[in-house]
Amino acid sequence: MSKPLEGVYVALTTPFFDDEVSTDKVRDNVRKYNRADLAGYLVLGSTGESVSLTDAESEKLVEAVLAAAAPGKKVLVGTARESTRGTIEFTNRFAGRGIAAALVRPPSYFKSKMTREALKAHYLAVAEASKVPILIYNMPQNTGISLEPRLIVDLARHPNIVGLKESSGSLAFLGEVVREVPADFHYFLGSGHVVYPGLEMGACGAILAVANAAPEMSAEIYRLFKAGKRDEARKLQLDLIPLNKTVVDVYGIAGLKYAQDLRGFYGGPARLPLLPVEDKAKREIESLLGKLGLFPA
Repeated sequence: MSKPLEGVYVALTTPFFDDEVSTDKVRDNVRKYNRADLAGYLVLGSTGESVSLTDAESEKLVEAVLAAAAPGKKVLVGTARESTRGTIEFTNRFAGRGIAAALVRPPSYFKSKMTREALKAHYLAVAEASKVPILIYNMPQNTGISLEPRLIVDLARHPNIVGLKESSGSLAFLGEVVREVPADFHYFLGSGHVVYPGLEMGACGAILAVANAAPEMSAEIYRLFKAGKRDEARKLQLDLIPLNKTVVDVYGIAGLKYAQDLRGFYGGPARLPLLPVEDKAKREIESLLGKLGLFPA
């Protein structure tokens, strides 16, 4: 069945200039991404260095993306805070502004107390009070908390919890969840390594960091899959894996931003405490983009 949010999204980086958020640069990036066959954009995700932004900076960034997104492009916003009350308040700031859904990672500062019962209570309270649809965000690499598949299945029964972004890259996790959630539940892949196999197993799309550097490839895997051109989609997936590994897994946000710069988008610096990539890493990224025909721009 068709789902309203399905497709591939760019998990946007946040452009900084002189350590200030540059709304001009993010608007320029989004206007360029509008040309690709993308479903839309995630603002204030992990790739957007959301934990390094103030609330005021975050709101400016969301408004800039909403203003630049082409008609039909959906905007998702990461709204998690460390308290349930704070998450609800920040989420509802965006109600009525045109966002499609809020992405909520689990609170993690008190991770030893984040039992299944605590996490369930948190997500149900947020879903009940939120004025926008909620996507759960499983990102154990950053939070240190791995949400259990059974918890996702239980939470999916709430009418305002409309999906999940799962960034561990586990196809076993996908297999446990998709067979038991409602038919209209959105399962988004958060890893560029598993887009094609994940779609084969029932995911409805992906929200990808690597799409900042390769929006065309990321969107094309999904388009080819939906068109029934499985062999072509699989080949593109195999091409995407080394790029995703290098610019996302190995060199992180700073490496991804350098790849954006090479592609003609604005990546710019990451915000401290994240450090810039070294010259050796730059050469590796340049070589990889060149092999894929993505550099020079």
